Amino acid sequence: MTTTTAPPPAVRTARKRRRVSVEQRGWLFVGPFAVVFALVFLAPLAYALYLSFFREQIVGGNAFVGFENYLTAFADPKLWDGFLRVLLFLLIQVPIMLVLALAAALAIDSARLHAAGFYRIVIFLPYAVPAVVAVLMWGYIYGDQFGLAGNINDLLGAQVLRPFLPEWMMVSIGNIVTWQFIGYNMLIFYSSLKTIPGELYEAASLDGAGAWRTIASIKIPALRGSIVIATIFSIIGSFQLFNEPNILKPLAPNTITTFFTPNMYAYNLSFAGQQYNYAATVAIIMGVITAVIAYVVQLRGSRQEMR
Repeated sequence: MTTTTAPPPAVRTARKRRRVSVEQRGWLFVGPFAVVFALVFLAPLAYALYLSFFREQIVGGNAFVGFENYLTAFADPKLWDGFLRVLLFLLIQVPIMLVLALAAALAIDSARLHAAGFYRIVIFLPYAVPAVVAVLMWGYIYGDQFGLAGNINDLLGAQVLRPFLPEWMMVSIGNIVTWQFIGYNMLIFYSSLKTIPGELYEAASLDGAGAWRTIASIKIPALRGSIVIATIFSIIGSFQLFNEPNILKPLAPNTITTFFTPNMYAYNLSFAGQQYNYAATVAIIMGVITAVIAYVVQLRGSRQEMR
């Protein structure tokens, strides 16, 4: 029978000090991020939530109204008009962009494409262009009175290209977003393809698998996690659609309204209408909707990956 003796008090004290010292060093590393995260994310979020429960009234000033702002927002046709617009944009533009990015990544990863590095840089280059500059550039191209579209119309002698018409505006914006972010998503997919062990390709080759069979059985399954991440980022970006319609608005004032997207609606409520409380309410509602949809996509993607 063996007996264990407790370490002397001095040893226990030394271990406790060492443990506390390790924890302190950990907090020193995490501390700067935690402070910045609290200041730039948690504090504005808490303040927006606080503002959403108040309303500026003619008599009584800023008064607590509870959930009245939310009830007003749920019945606001302008908010839901913009929401349906970005939802339709998401359902059409995001799959097209991700499929094109996936095709580009697979093409660059294949050994059959010559000068793969050159194509990788060319496809990624639009993402390096500042968003405002990109929208201004495309706005000039779309101009049917002064830009490239106008020059083509003059050449044809008819108003064939009119990207600023209401029925074409979301297509025009979708083209800009796709042009900007194909390279970003392509890089995510391409990086994941580079992590696939070479032994899998060798085994597939020995089994007689061709290029398409290798893509379907090895590359696509390995990209599931990356596809989920790219989809989540694209969903968030779609619901945050603001720069493109806001910058193009002076070029198409009759097409792009102040509530064209929920973000534009919140922006104009706050800075043009001085309705800070209601703008905060719209922002909170859209944030919750975006978080829920992104979580559902992540949960579904995780379940499929576990299979």
